[in-house]
Amino acid sequence: MGSEQPKYVDVTDLEVYKVAFDRSNLVWKVVMEWSPFAKDTIEKQFVRALDSLSANIAEGYGRYGRNDKIRFYFILSGSLRESIDSVNKAKNRNLIDDQHYNSIYFRLSLLPKLIHQEIKYTRDHLKI
Repeated sequence: MGSEQPKYVDVTDLEVYKVAFDRSNLVWKVVMEWSPFAKDTIEKQFVRALDSLSANIAEGYGRYGRNDKIRFYFILSGSLRESIDSVNKAKNRNLIDDQHYNSIYFRLSLLPKLIHQEIKYTRDHLKI
């Protein structure tokens, strides 16, 4: 009865991570269809921006100290703005269709709230 261990929450269990990871994989699939010029210009930055979202979540989650974790979540906020800029450029340059744009943009728009929830949780529950 009293011997149950609390469940360890892995970073892949976090909704903020799931959203970021999922969108980066969708963007990868979408950009693989682009022309060589588009791939050489916007594609690299687009993929890097989206990939950095889940990477910063994972790195921040793996940090020991509260302030260090939160610092990565703030970096994540900057990467999110860069990602939104990239998806808007891709749309304006007719590199992605409305369906992909809406899917990527909508899911990215969920991240600010999820990021702030992680920051609040970290501030409220970590003492170090």
